[in-house]
Amino acid sequence: MEIILKQDIEGLGFKDDLVIVKNGYGRNFLIPSGKAKLATLSAKKVLAENLKQKAFKEQKLVEDSKKLANKISKLEIKIPAKVGTADKLFGSVNNLDISKVLETSGYNIEKKFITVSGGNIKRLGKYVAKIRLHREIIFDLNFEIVPENK
Repeated sequence: MEIILKQDIEGLGFKDDLVIVKNGYGRNFLIPSGKAKLATLSAKKVLAENLKQKAFKEQKLVEDSKKLANKISKLEIKIPAKVGTADKLFGSVNNLDISKVLETSGYNIEKKFITVSGGNIKRLGKYVAKIRLHREIIFDLNFEIVPENK
């Protein structure tokens, strides 16, 4: 079944993508929940026209995202955390913590666009997170988890 996505769906595609899914998934979940619509001939024509109009705006967004990615990747991020024995953290550090640190630096990036490999980090050290600013702009952000000063 061919459908047009109305919103970003992780693992499937982005808004306005034309994707092929199994009939049951499209008919029983995506279309009734309003996340997609059936890709009829007229819907494809409307989509093509909309994409043509969005192309110019999209180009500006990509350029702005590249500039922002360059600024953010130059940041030296240190996340303070409470530490127990053997450099083990009390709790963990995840994408929410990185989002908060970026927000204090003046960059408002939602936590859903930040991916930390392994999900939760439970030890001190240097790590890398992937940040998606745009469907075409994904970059690595280096950060370090340091002991919290008492």
